[in-house]
Amino acid sequence: MTLSIKDNSNWLQVRRYRELLYVLVMRNLKVRYRGSLLGVYWSLLNPLIMTALYSAIFGATFASYYGNSILNYMLAAFTGLVVINFFSSSTSQALSSVVGNGALLNKIRLPVSVFPVSMIVANVFQFAVGAFPLLAVIALINSKSLINVLALLFPFLSLALVCTGVGFLVSALYVFFRDLPYFYELVVFVLWISSPVFYPAAIVPLPVKKFLLLNPLSPIIESLRQITLSGNLPDFSLIWGSLLSGIILLSLGWVCFHMWRHQFMDLL
Repeated sequence: MTLSIKDNSNWLQVRRYRELLYVLVMRNLKVRYRGSLLGVYWSLLNPLIMTALYSAIFGATFASYYGNSILNYMLAAFTGLVVINFFSSSTSQALSSVVGNGALLNKIRLPVSVFPVSMIVANVFQFAVGAFPLLAVIALINSKSLINVLALLFPFLSLALVCTGVGFLVSALYVFFRDLPYFYELVVFVLWISSPVFYPAAIVPLPVKKFLLLNPLSPIIESLRQITLSGNLPDFSLIWGSLLSGIILLSLGWVCFHMWRHQFMDLL
């Protein structure tokens, strides 16, 4: 009987968390795209424009690393840009989510973790209906295999795990350090430069490449490119590497968030 009551209580908490998450995600999307003509598809505008710009500047130089095809370079740049844009937007929004809802948390008892998670989930939805279908079409055309299309879910899952972990970490730190957004802009810039977004990873010198391996976005970008552009079956070593990065960062972010959250209410 005791176990049954406990299990029922846990299920009610999960259900309440899920319902609250749904409400917050819908609120986020409605506020973000209220009165917008293109809605979630505005998220594609930045990577498409930047892809065109990179192709005009670097296309002829780096095309040799992509089968002497500027089109392949454009597709490679696009995959890198959608990853870095997703990371930047989702984690930056998660950063201010706890502090931004401080007044609500002081009035109502709510699970604090739902706020950064809701920001990540809103961006996952945006990615799923925006960039992901394009990547799936590219993978299907190049590989002619549904296996590659389905395999895209793994680096996408890795990206969501990385962003959730970082979102937990930065949203917790922002409660204590209100200058964090300025520093975090620098962190995102460093991650962008150290990720093979507009350049092929092959041009990076070996001594430098060892340090770039610490960048959790690099294996995700490389895995996406291998699945979408190579035409070969998915490289599971890249997939496992990206998933490992996601699991490690999610665990680190959650542990830090859980350790510090009891101090939040005194500072909000």
